[in-house]
Amino acid sequence: MKRRDFLKNTLPGIVLPTVINGFSLKSFAADSPLAKLLGTTDNDHVLVIVQLQGGNDGLNMVIPIDGYSNYFNARSNIAIPENSVLKLDGVDKTGLHPAMTGLRTMYNEGKLGIVQSVGYPQPNFSHFRATDIWMSASDSNQVITNGWGGRFLDYEYPNFPTGYPNSSMPDPLGIQIGSVTSLVFQGPSVSMGMSISNPTSFYNLISGVEDPAPNTLAGKELKYIRQVANQTSQYATVVKNAALNVTQQAPYPTNNALADQLKIVARLVKGGLKTKIYMVSYGSFDTHSLQTTTTDTTVGTHANLLKNVSDAIKAFQDDLKFLGVENRVMGLTFSEFGRRIKSNASTGTDHGAAAPLFVFGSNAQKMVHGNNPTIPANAGVNDNIPMQYDFRSVYASMLQDWMCVKNSDLQQIMLQNFQNIPLVKTSACNPAVPNLSGTTLVDNYPNPFTQSTTIRFTTSGGHTLVQIINTLGQVITTLVDREFATAGTYSVVWQSGNTSTGVYYVRFQNGVTQQVRTMVKVR
Repeated sequence: MKRRDFLKNTLPGIVLPTVINGFSLKSFAADSPLAKLLGTTDNDHVLVIVQLQGGNDGLNMVIPIDGYSNYFNARSNIAIPENSVLKLDGVDKTGLHPAMTGLRTMYNEGKLGIVQSVGYPQPNFSHFRATDIWMSASDSNQVITNGWGGRFLDYEYPNFPTGYPNSSMPDPLGIQIGSVTSLVFQGPSVSMGMSISNPTSFYNLISGVEDPAPNTLAGKELKYIRQVANQTSQYATVVKNAALNVTQQAPYPTNNALADQLKIVARLVKGGLKTKIYMVSYGSFDTHSLQTTTTDTTVGTHANLLKNVSDAIKAFQDDLKFLGVENRVMGLTFSEFGRRIKSNASTGTDHGAAAPLFVFGSNAQKMVHGNNPTIPANAGVNDNIPMQYDFRSVYASMLQDWMCVKNSDLQQIMLQNFQNIPLVKTSACNPAVPNLSGTTLVDNYPNPFTQSTTIRFTTSGGHTLVQIINTLGQVITTLVDREFATAGTYSVVWQSGNTSTGVYYVRFQNGVTQQVRTMVKVR
C-alpha cells in the first residue's frame, strides 16, 4: 500500500502531522508495521546466489550445436566433441558440457533455465573491477559502493541495523558462506549480511566447538577476542538453533566445496531462518592454460569445475525436495565475465565478455532464453561473445517475479529500468488471495473511546496479528500474535492506560491480507 493510499483510505476526516511527523518510509522504526504497509514484500521466498569466481568459459559450458563448425574452428584444441555434448529435452540447437549430467537432469525435470550471452555494455576484463560491477549492478563507468542485494534488503528491512533483530525479523537478512561478506550485501550505509567463514566454522558453531588457540600470549588474546565476539554476536544463536532443527539431509557429493556450502544453506532454510538471500562461491574458473587435457577435451580442470557445480546444485535441489522446502528456493549462477571465442596456444582461454548463466529451482522457467551466440567463421584472438541480455535484467526479473518487489520500487533498487525476462513461472508472485475489497475485517467499538475499546477481527485461520500503532508509526502494543486453528470472528479489548488522547490505528494481518483502521481516544 502506498503512503498516499494509506492516508486516503485509513484516516477519513483527520489530518496527520506532515507525512507522519515528516518521517519517510526509510526512517520508520524497523519493527514498524507502517514500514511493512508501505513497501516491503510478504512472502517466504529465498534466493541463492552462486558465484563462479574467475571468469567462466561459457562457450564450453553451454555449447552451440547449430553453430558447431564455427565453434570447433575457433577452439579446436579445447572444443567438446559434438557427439559428447549433452542434449536437452525439446532443444535441438543447444547442449551442455558432458560433465554436467546433474544440471541436464534438472533441465529435463523443469527445474533449470539457461540465459544466453549475459553481460553489459563496455565490459571490463579486470577480475576485481568486473566483480564489483556484477555485485553492485552499476554501469561499467560508475563506481557504486553498495550492492544490488544490499539495496533490496534495505528496502525490505528499513533502518537496519537499528532495532534488529526483532520479532518480525529475528534472523540474519543475508548470509554468505565465506570469510568476507561481499559487495552484493552492502547496503546504502551498512552491510546487510553476515558471513559464515567456512563449513568447518559452521559445524563448530552448532557443535559448540572452536578451533584450538595456541598456549601463548597471542593465543590467550585470541580466546578473549572470540569470547567477546560470541557475546556480542546477535545472530549466532538463531543460526545454531536453526541448524539444530534439521537432523537429516539428502546425500551430497564428497570433496566438493560448493556442495559443502549449499548443504549448509539447505539446512538453514529448512531450520526456519527467515533469511532472504544466501550467497556461496566456487572457483577459480580463470583457465588461461590447461583448461582441458590435450588427449581428451572432455576432461581436465574446467570439466572438474563444471562437474562440481552441476553435482552440487543437483544435490542441493534434491535436498530441498527431501526437506520439503523446494518451492521456497530459487538460485542463479554468475561469473564476473566469460572467455574469448578463440582459445589460446596454452590450451586455455583468455578474459572475455558475455557468457550464459543458470537459473534453477522448481519455479524456474524451463527454457533457453535467447539464441546461441554468434561465432564468426574465422574468429580472431580479440573476438568476444556479443551480449544478448544485460545481467541487471536477470537481477531485476528475479526481484520482481520471485522476491515480488513492486515495479516502482524495483527501479530504485536497480538504479535503472531493465527489461523483464520470464525466468520464473508466472504463479510465483501471484498466490490465490481472496478478493476482500470492501469487506471490513477489523473494527472497534466504541469509537471514539475514553479508556478501553473492543477490537473485533475476522480471520481465515492461520497466523493472525493485531497491533496498535501511533501516528509516529510506532507499535505501542501487540494484542494478538498467534495461530488460529479455525476461521471466524473474534474480539480483544485494548486497555489504553495512560496513553495520550488522539489518533491511533489498529492493524490487522492474516497471511497476505491486511487492513488498518482508525481509532480516536478522547477525554
